Amino acid sequence: MPHPHSQTAAFFDIDGTLTSHNVWKGLMDFFSARGERRLTHWLFVAAHYPMLLPRALRLLNEADFRRAWTRHLPWYFQGYDEAQMTTLAQWVARDHTVTVARGDVLALLRRHLSQGDVVALVSGAPLPMVQAIAQMWNVPHAVGSPVEFRDGRYTGRMSEPCIDEQKAVYVRRYFADNGFDIDFKNSYAYADSYSDLGMFEMVGNPVAVYPDKKLAALAKERGWRVVS
Repeated sequence: MPHPHSQTAAFFDIDGTLTSHNVWKGLMDFFSARGERRLTHWLFVAAHYPMLLPRALRLLNEADFRRAWTRHLPWYFQGYDEAQMTTLAQWVARDHTVTVARGDVLALLRRHLSQGDVVALVSGAPLPMVQAIAQMWNVPHAVGSPVEFRDGRYTGRMSEPCIDEQKAVYVRRYFADNGFDIDFKNSYAYADSYSDLGMFEMVGNPVAVYPDKKLAALAKERGWRVVS
């Protein structure tokens, strides 16, 4: 049985769930609009685009592709200080994310907030950007991929990305570290991808949002709620 003081939570993925596009697209657009980090962009493209064909042919594991792509996004802001990161993260939130937001899913998020549930954004995007998006939508908790910050600068390195099964690991760690007693059995998870299975299975109320084909089949099989 849940502890009498445990809290119901709602965990929302961002890419493909709260938005129709990815946070990383906003990150790249920020630098493209300013004509900055062009060499970094070409290095990123050179490192990752050759993976697309083996990925399409299923010669490269999908999870490995996503992990490499996500883990190297901090290349773009290597050397940034806190003020520069704030500018970047707020631009991604207010000039990109808001333009691709899904109003129907945002309404679900706001309903959970109004009910007094613990609400968190959970994303593979770099944590400062997840925090900026959460702040924009008045969401009190943000769980994202941790990026290294040393001697006042971002180093361009990332710890294990907050993707796939790691999402549930990071969520549990975040709320335990912050003294929350979450009633996971009565909590909710909203996401669009089968890769979020770990987060879905963490809660008693999984909701497939604009699901990919594999997730849609699983949701039908298990009788999960679907939003599309």
